[in-house]
Amino acid sequence: MDAHDAQGTAKRLRAIGDELSDRFYERDDVVRTLVVTLLAGQHSLVLGPTAKSELARELTGRVEGAAYWEILLSKFTAPTRMFGPIDVAALARGEYRQVYDGRATTAHVAFIDEIFKCSTAALNETLGYLNERIYHPENGGEPIRCPLIGAITASNELPVGEDSAAIYDRLLVRIEVGYLEDPSNFAALVRSAVGGRPAAPARTTIELADLRHAVTEAVPAVDVPDAIVDAVCTLRAALRRRELVASDRRWRQAVGLLQASAYLDGRPEVAEADLSVLTHVLWDSPAQRPTVEREVLHLVNPDAKEALDLADTIEELEAQLDAMAGQSREALSEWVIKQAHNKLAMAGKRLEKLREEAASAGRSTAAIDRVTGRQRAVRARVLTEALGMDASMVQAQL
Repeated sequence: MDAHDAQGTAKRLRAIGDELSDRFYERDDVVRTLVVTLLAGQHSLVLGPTAKSELARELTGRVEGAAYWEILLSKFTAPTRMFGPIDVAALARGEYRQVYDGRATTAHVAFIDEIFKCSTAALNETLGYLNERIYHPENGGEPIRCPLIGAITASNELPVGEDSAAIYDRLLVRIEVGYLEDPSNFAALVRSAVGGRPAAPARTTIELADLRHAVTEAVPAVDVPDAIVDAVCTLRAALRRRELVASDRRWRQAVGLLQASAYLDGRPEVAEADLSVLTHVLWDSPAQRPTVEREVLHLVNPDAKEALDLADTIEELEAQLDAMAGQSREALSEWVIKQAHNKLAMAGKRLEKLREEAASAGRSTAAIDRVTGRQRAVRARVLTEALGMDASMVQAQL
């Protein structure tokens, strides 16, 4: 595949990301991160209560020719259910064989739901599958090489116990998702459920061979300048000062994510903007994520760092709104007039300005866009919950 074809693959992947972002409200960063992780040939964890399996199916279904496998794990899931059941007909003839078709052993992309409920019996095989892409047959034969490019895993909760912690450590990328925050997006979701038959959405696809070439050839060929290496070293030192320590293996694998991010954007070398993907890599508990994000964005650009400061103001206003639940409409209106309206409006204007400055300087606007989304969501909540506006009319006010 020549450079032109590689650019074509990246362009199609960007189109897929745009289409999924249009379909799944408030999931732009989640979609992009999943695509980048797949391009890096790594595994991801989607942590939260909503839309995990549907998003995973829709993303992996865009890879023409790829075998897709999914499973919902429980503490009683046997390894043979994951990797291949016993061939009963062969057993009747005195032969011990497993049937691998349609199981993890033949999948190019896997979705494993409730990953931390993996049974003790299946733990070692699951670790080998994720780490080395191999499966050891029940009869003790030669290990089977699995064609897995990457696994998307999901859970509603963090791991508990050493067994699940071992799996957690193998998932390079960790993405938090929650319920929709913006009431206008929720209203649009409801309308999509009760409306007439929707028009078929655009559906860009890529060939499995093109994705494989990107993962094995094009992404590793992306250059990593010395300035980026220095930035990563600076970030590691900053996080260690905050007592946030990631393994050398995790840092090494993270370089591939940086290359995949640059490739997806059509660039031949990693830039500072690509460092933002590390906010999904370098934390163990969700409570650590804001600290990691601030340290990362301190390196990426000052616009994003100021955006996070504005995010604190926005979060404080939302906490005040939550605390005022049950108060009279008059009290809520007074709070909006005296505090919320001006602070949210000022934050919105400043975020707009920061985005213009970042875009004109060629810096990433991802973090600013994320905070802007929060500002819009909180403002929408204020309009609907404090002032009593209809959610369906809020969009016109934003």
